[in-house]
Amino acid sequence: MESVKSNAVVTAFFEEASCTASYVIADLGTSRCVIIDPVLDYQAESAHTGTQSADRLVDHVIQNGLSVDWVLETHVHADHFTAAAYLKRRLGGSLGIGAGVAEVQRTISEIFNLAPDATTDGFDRKFDDGERITFGESEFEVMFTPGHTPACVCYRVGDAIFVGDTLFMPDSGTARCDFPGGDAATLFKSIRRILSLPGNTMMYLCHNYGGDNSRAHKWVTDVATQRTHNIHVRDGVTAEEFIALRNARDATLALPHVMLPAIQVNIRAGRFPAPENNGYVYLKIPRNCPGAS
Repeated sequence: MESVKSNAVVTAFFEEASCTASYVIADLGTSRCVIIDPVLDYQAESAHTGTQSADRLVDHVIQNGLSVDWVLETHVHADHFTAAAYLKRRLGGSLGIGAGVAEVQRTISEIFNLAPDATTDGFDRKFDDGERITFGESEFEVMFTPGHTPACVCYRVGDAIFVGDTLFMPDSGTARCDFPGGDAATLFKSIRRILSLPGNTMMYLCHNYGGDNSRAHKWVTDVATQRTHNIHVRDGVTAEEFIALRNARDATLALPHVMLPAIQVNIRAGRFPAPENNGYVYLKIPRNCPGAS
């Protein structure tokens, strides 16, 4: 596979409430940077939002004299709110995601019966497979990796790849496929594409849930380790075995507790609906809706 030029350094930020790793990738020669998968704090019990986690990224960017070119999403997240729109207001840059987001936006808009203006999203760019994204003297390659959702992409730079929810640490396996548009067979193909990269390719994950909760959180691994040890897709596991395992496991999983409010915001790159005439912003919760179960 063709190399992707890089003079970049990665800094990770871990948000414990959703077990999410966000990243700032800085080009050393120019001080241009990219932010991937930022988190907006959210208290489900009170529906209060906060920016403490996102402000850690803001402080890092400012303290290191960086300029933001891109804020990138690996997919439309169901387990946390994105801080993409907030970071654009604070730091500038363009908001990007894979072109498959259009399918997710249509599906979610139908489930929640969103107003027509709600489908006008806040993304500046929707990337095609293989597209290159430059920042300073470095660049990312976009890799379509659907299966968890139709919008999933990975971003490859140098000898590193940012895989979103597609893969977890080897002892935690792979992403679920039971969200609207998800498909285990598609995910298997996407993962094998990732695992065809050189074994020393560093893999930066969006989440880590601690395996069986007996170890500390980790969110960096490599292709060789995944091929040898991933409990769902290590070498030798067939597509049929993976599909059966994934579908059986997904049937036991509950929805992420912030999914229903979060996806209404995340399909719009973190933009909330406009306040109503009393000054409050409202998100919908559908009752007994099969598409949201």
